[in-house]
Amino acid sequence: MADNRVTQLQLYNAFLRRKRLVLIIAILATVLTALFAVGAGSLNIPLSEVVKVLFGQGSDLSQMVVMNIRLPRVVASILVGAVLAVSGAVMQCVLRNPLASPSTLGVSHGAAFGAALGIIVFGGGVVNTSSAATAITINNPYIVTLCAFLCGSLSTAVVILLSRVKRDLGPAGLILAGVALSSLFAGGTTLLQYFADETKISTVVFWTFGNMGAAGWTELLILAVVFVAAMVYFLLNRWNYNAMVSGADTAQSLGVNTRSVMLISMCIGTLAAAVAVSFVGIISFVGLVAPHIMRRFVGNDYRYLIPSSAVAGALLLILADTFGRLVIAPVILPIGAITSFLGAPLFLFLLFRGLKAND
Repeated sequence: MADNRVTQLQLYNAFLRRKRLVLIIAILATVLTALFAVGAGSLNIPLSEVVKVLFGQGSDLSQMVVMNIRLPRVVASILVGAVLAVSGAVMQCVLRNPLASPSTLGVSHGAAFGAALGIIVFGGGVVNTSSAATAITINNPYIVTLCAFLCGSLSTAVVILLSRVKRDLGPAGLILAGVALSSLFAGGTTLLQYFADETKISTVVFWTFGNMGAAGWTELLILAVVFVAAMVYFLLNRWNYNAMVSGADTAQSLGVNTRSVMLISMCIGTLAAAVAVSFVGIISFVGLVAPHIMRRFVGNDYRYLIPSSAVAGALLLILADTFGRLVIAPVILPIGAITSFLGAPLFLFLLFRGLKAND
């Protein structure tokens, strides 16, 4: 009996070591990809030069390109991808739905409606006729960002209010409420565009494409604080999520307040996602794809799935943004289209396979 316990303990420790190894490999891959992305572009900067710039050395030209253009873009990809992915991983657990993600509750469509409101009603967009390369710009990014965040968060507030009013509204009902809100926001965006001139319509469309270069260092600092706060809460509740994997009844028998954990996790996840998309535009499918990829390697142990999903989301978005910048350079493809091409096949795969979130 003692030998059997020792064998089981050894197997368990080996299992944990494999999960840690996967996480370490993912982090290293993300760091190397980020360094490559910083150096790649119309002006190719060697890796050694990139490292020098990061340590305050290097030529003036390299410092200007890296610190003012490429590094903010890569950092934005890391933070936005991590926020969307970790929010998706948690939502798939608390809603027990493999297709759950921040956009499930209408965050993306709400943010798009808010951006359209800021651009069309409050005059946040303009056509720049002096430069063909940047024909469409946002001349008041703060009002557009604020409107996008508020409307993206509004969907969360409505869903939570519905759950408080109708106590028997389960996870499936919350997702259906999010789908209904997405349709409502999409209709509102269409109506705003119908009464707008072509300049403002073009600016709205441009915003919805997604742009990782739209966030400056101030916005990235805000996003970093939001990401760290969300990660702290999610990691503190990792054991609650592990209990909820086995079902609500099992979790409640272990002392987990499943309803409270579900609502707070949804609120934090969707608010963090709303901050992310309000800065860079609509980014599709990262919150769905990244958790499912890492679940194949680390399973449903949320001690490892939460950080590994964040790393995978960062890596996927860096790869997508770098591909969009380089594939037909100097033209930059919209990041939203790249991530949609990546996520749509997996979405269909999940539908046909009928996978469960916590298999």
